[in-house]
Amino acid sequence: MTAAAHSNLQSKPHAGLISRLRAGRVYRREELSMWSRSVDRDLQQLVGGGFLQKLAQGLYYAPKQSTFGALPPDDDEVVGAFLRGSDFLIFSPNAYNSLGVGTTQLYNTTWVYNHKRHGRFQLGNRSYEFRSKPKFPRTVTPEFLLVDMLNNLDMLAEDKDLLLERVRSRFADMDRKRVKKAVADYGSVATRKLTRDWLRD
Repeated sequence: MTAAAHSNLQSKPHAGLISRLRAGRVYRREELSMWSRSVDRDLQQLVGGGFLQKLAQGLYYAPKQSTFGALPPDDDEVVGAFLRGSDFLIFSPNAYNSLGVGTTQLYNTTWVYNHKRHGRFQLGNRSYEFRSKPKFPRTVTPEFLLVDMLNNLDMLAEDKDLLLERVRSRFADMDRKRVKKAVADYGSVATRKLTRDWLRD
């Protein structure tokens, strides 16, 4: 953005809106409308001038700059603005590979466990699979991952029998109390039934 272009934009009615923007933040249209008398016109000019990037209908990102150019928005910023809250968990099934049970497949998907939305949504250059869940932890733990992997066993491109054998062994190595709680809190009916004998005292 040249100094002349910036000065020209600053002279327009949305100059006050520009001063409200914070690099790296994601905004909803209704939030920006509080600072504008003609929000749709101003948004069009701000996107055209590079002050904002449109991520989806009604969702905008104020780009944060680095020496290599504009940085993409953080997942937490995007999803938080989309869901209008912070009660969600973002992770990838690739995290299962950290459990040491022999999983090797890589999955080109990002899951968002939440209480509001379900389905696949394109937000900017990222695609997210929103999954409505009754309960999920604030952060990913090994116990949660192990239980969640069993919940999603049918979708994994792995040898199921071999994987179950390794998972059962992994259960035995983990803290019994934490694993039991994870199964009780996050396990599906099928997972609870499958692990019942594994967790007997």
